[in-house]
Amino acid sequence: MPPPLPVIYVRGFAGSTSGIDAAVDDPFYGFNSGSTHVRVGRDDDPVFYQFESPLIRLMIDHGYELKGGGLGGQVAWLEQQPDGTVPAGSIWIHRFYDVSASTFGQRPQDYRIERAAEDLLTLITLVRTKTGAERVHLVAHSMGGLVCRCLIQKIIPERAHLQGRPDTAEQVIQSLFTYATPHGGIEFELGFGLLERLRDTLGIAGADIFGPDRMWQYLNPAQVTEQHGSPPKGWQPQVMPDDAFPKDRVFCLVGTNPGDYGTALGLSSKTVGVRSDGLVQIGNAAVPGTPAAFVHRSHSGRYGIVNSEEGYQNLRRFLLGDLEVRADLVRLELPRDDEEVVWQAEAQLSIRGLPVLMHEKVAEHHCPIEVAPDAEVVPLGTTYLLSDPAFRPAGADGSTSPLARYTLHLRLLSLRERGGIFNFGQHLEKSADFDDSLVIDVGVWEGRLAAWAQWSSQIDTTLTDYQPSGPPRGDEVPAPGVWRTSIGLPASGGFLGPHAAVRLTVRDRDGDATRRLGPP
Repeated sequence: MPPPLPVIYVRGFAGSTSGIDAAVDDPFYGFNSGSTHVRVGRDDDPVFYQFESPLIRLMIDHGYELKGGGLGGQVAWLEQQPDGTVPAGSIWIHRFYDVSASTFGQRPQDYRIERAAEDLLTLITLVRTKTGAERVHLVAHSMGGLVCRCLIQKIIPERAHLQGRPDTAEQVIQSLFTYATPHGGIEFELGFGLLERLRDTLGIAGADIFGPDRMWQYLNPAQVTEQHGSPPKGWQPQVMPDDAFPKDRVFCLVGTNPGDYGTALGLSSKTVGVRSDGLVQIGNAAVPGTPAAFVHRSHSGRYGIVNSEEGYQNLRRFLLGDLEVRADLVRLELPRDDEEVVWQAEAQLSIRGLPVLMHEKVAEHHCPIEVAPDAEVVPLGTTYLLSDPAFRPAGADGSTSPLARYTLHLRLLSLRERGGIFNFGQHLEKSADFDDSLVIDVGVWEGRLAAWAQWSSQIDTTLTDYQPSGPPRGDEVPAPGVWRTSIGLPASGGFLGPHAAVRLTVRDRDGDATRRLGPP
């Protein structure tokens, strides 16, 4: 793995002063929250499953350290340390709500997201100075992701403009990982827009920060908002400008389980709708053009997205994984003999040795992949692997495989639609036109990054016993650190055209993963 960088956690919305007072009672703002429940089986029955918390797991799995504490907390401790002496592999909490709490003996300040972003930049500067790290990882839940985007899109550009320097966010931030952030704001399925207008007009408990007018102000630098006081027609808050920050260094984790979000006795999830995590609608939870994963977790609570194995595994692999694997469905030739037929794809990603799905876009969770008739490329998912053999599970004989393996479960379904309404007359529930799993192994061949892939329907043994043999799939991009190959669909997918395939792109993220791969 590449050398560790500091992790700074930015929590979500706390609401009114009473909520803020409760939030500041936690030394780690919730990053230390674990869980003991997980739903399994066809009926989603709850069973005991121990997840210790992302904070503790980063310490256990990757040796991260928790520094500071005592009077004044982490910031006071950091300020007393000599420059460059604090371990870079350390975790820091941005306690931006403390100044707005009523429990510390001072008059609470009104919360403003811009001030939270300014204070975040101050913390980043302090952490970089004391650790000697060039950049930091930002990890954020819910509104915390908007604080980070305010820093990236407004605060840093404004300071660079005033100082006449070409400073950019990518100089100080290595990556941004967001859990359930309302990048596109918070909208309600009920009320025909009335609830949003009341929230944005009254600003109750500061919730207007999730509406377009306030988002326009804090997601753009002053040199833009002074020219346009309100958002122009068609402006989309979830879109990050291309020059603000590299999109491949942002990852959005999207929750798809509204049923287990219990805030306001479940009223929130009913108001926001089923296509949500209970608070944030699925369509608003990701920045377009960035890698994302969808997991069946709620916004927070007993089955929350931060305190989940799914959340942590995506987090650790995006921050520390040195291999990126992207899967796309390409060269489809969908049947066109019936204009009323629409197509959807479902994709599930799993990594060997993990008890959870890393990514799950399925119709049952109201987030299938829409397949347009003329689509040239249909993105299925991007995941990240750890090349270090120490992180791979041992086999029955105690040995570790030299290959990093994951599986893509792919389904394609056709539905008849007329006037926006599905016709289920010929529908077969739980059935698909195409249904197969692609077993993907990443390793080294002749000193270069390589990939092997085989459809499960073509493997004549158990997946546990299956080992690829022979040379890897042909490389379509013979460039250092990248391996691209296309795997044609099996015979059962013949109706999708003779050239339909899953295209895999494997990328060495730090230029050294190829060396790390191989037998331990």
